[in-house]
Amino acid sequence: MRKQLSCVLVLALGIVTFAAWTSNARKNAEAAELVARDVRKNAEAEEQKGPLLVHNVYFSLKDNSAEAKKKLVDACKKYLTEHPGEIHFGAGTRAEDLNREVNDRDFDVSLHIVFKDKAAHDKYAGAERHLKFIDENKDNWKKVRVFDSVIRP
Repeated sequence: MRKQLSCVLVLALGIVTFAAWTSNARKNAEAAELVARDVRKNAEAEEQKGPLLVHNVYFSLKDNSAEAKKKLVDACKKYLTEHPGEIHFGAGTRAEDLNREVNDRDFDVSLHIVFKDKAAHDKYAGAERHLKFIDENKDNWKKVRVFDSVIRP
């Protein structure tokens, strides 16, 4: 009976370990793909001779519940990624634990996109997916602040 119980425990441990490994392998593969995509985009940026355009947008929401913030971040990922000339994309929520005097906390969700040039930004601004993002999400925006800047790689 003890041997059978030991065998069952070892088998169960093996199944759990395999399941965890498989899950981690999938997550690692997804992470590797994201890194590879950023490497490709960074290579594009390195080839860039002129300045890059950095597009930062800060959204204050009427409904700023966790669910509403997640919905907007998900919409950013759905509509605002993989535009031509986009070198970097990032969207997320305010870092709640950073509360120094210099921290501007007047936003709920932020969007950060680096374009290879102003022309790529201008094309993005009129793109159908960008306009659809605005149309589907603007009703919950209390305030939107856009900070565009030019940087040299």
